[in-house]
Amino acid sequence: MGTVSLPDTWVYALRLPHDPRAVRVARMTVRAALHGHGMHDAVDVVELLTSELVTNAYLHAAGPASLRLTALGGGRLRVGVWDRHPHIPAPFGRAPGESRAAAPVDADRGRGLHLVQEYADSWGGWAVGDGLLDRGAGKVLWFEVGTREEARGGAGVRRDLSSPLPPG
Repeated sequence: MGTVSLPDTWVYALRLPHDPRAVRVARMTVRAALHGHGMHDAVDVVELLTSELVTNAYLHAAGPASLRLTALGGGRLRVGVWDRHPHIPAPFGRAPGESRAAAPVDADRGRGLHLVQEYADSWGGWAVGDGLLDRGAGKVLWFEVGTREEARGGAGVRRDLSSPLPPG
């Protein structure tokens, strides 16, 4: 009997309704996928940052959102969240290395994207357009993290944030 080699790359996608419970479902999905693929050391950070992006989509966009979790290989993970709202918030709409002003410690809102900036290895966003009618179709905000597997010798590469990544 031969051995089966499991793929190093994979993708999970989830359509999220405009419902406050969608944030919890997104967190549960991320946890299940990462544990299922043995990426236990990345679960807490990826769950937290995913929760922040999905919460922002729920708060600022009127319609549904989509979550895409992608293993890029070599211990790299990318999470992207699409929503219909066209605005790309700071720090996602800023140039690489340009910091966002810190939210006050006692602020009710505004700290989530700082967490993404602090804990993700790279992050960005791009507008999604409808080329046929030249209308905006929302945006994708994404972040990437590496796992301990990458630190042990995987081929992690920091992305150039000045150019958008293709969905994937």
